[in-house]
Amino acid sequence: MNELAVRIRAFEWLQEKNLINAGVFSFAELQKGFTIEDKIISLVGPTGIWIPKGFKMPISIRTSEDGPYPDEMSSDGILTYKYRGSDPNHRDNRGLRDAHMTMTQLIYFKSISKGRYNAYFPVIVIGDNAGKLEVKVDLTPSAIQQSSMFESESVGAVISDDNLLRRYSVAMIRQRMHQSAFRERVITAYRRQCTICGIKHEELLDAAHIVPDKDVDGHPIFSNGLSLCKIHHASFDKLIIGISPDYEIKVRDDVLEEKDGDMLKYGLQRTNGKSIILPQGRQNYPDKDRLEKAYQRFLRQ
Repeated sequence: MNELAVRIRAFEWLQEKNLINAGVFSFAELQKGFTIEDKIISLVGPTGIWIPKGFKMPISIRTSEDGPYPDEMSSDGILTYKYRGSDPNHRDNRGLRDAHMTMTQLIYFKSISKGRYNAYFPVIVIGDNAGKLEVKVDLTPSAIQQSSMFESESVGAVISDDNLLRRYSVAMIRQRMHQSAFRERVITAYRRQCTICGIKHEELLDAAHIVPDKDVDGHPIFSNGLSLCKIHHASFDKLIIGISPDYEIKVRDDVLEEKDGDMLKYGLQRTNGKSIILPQGRQNYPDKDRLEKAYQRFLRQ
């Protein structure tokens, strides 16, 4: 089997899954992997450096939340990734060195909670130090290789300098890591359901900020989060729905008076006056001061 074709298909598979799982993968689904030419390709295994059967080089590397290796990313987006064990000639470690020599593109799985990972791809091993039992992995090569001109949506400007592009790419990686961890903590505490309607389809759930992140109090911390389905997230952000500090749902008056089919009736109007589904443990309840601030904004519209 052509390893390059498998890697390309792996990248495509991850991208397809990203569209429905908010970029968070369980170990089980990564281990199950995908099928190509009637052969199952697992993207992870029992070891952090994963070389599928019949492959010469790793297809992925993985950092676990409770793993024994202190893998770290530097400020310029370079990951220091530790060898397996202390033998530099172990098959897995030789595979990393071969990936370095051939500039083979890999996948990096970063744990955000036990058994759940973000995927970064393609990444490239750019340095090897057998003496220190580690390699250096560039997490930003895809962005840098795409173009010397990169449009930044956040500032509406064009970045033409490679150093600026790298800094922008690293900032996006860090932001994604932070946001994924925030989402995972929030929806886990709410038992993976919408706090308003109780829907449990995880691909439809968001970790919504009570106070927007652009606000001085809008930090991506657990007490500023609500697990909301996409309909109720949009309704909350657009001030169609408010949530009082006593956890009561309030629907905007003009929306309550509308007649526009079952979605409006059951999805919005019938939630008015009900209480939200609270997370497990009082220590995980949403912050009342932030709810009050958001609720006053809802009432002032």
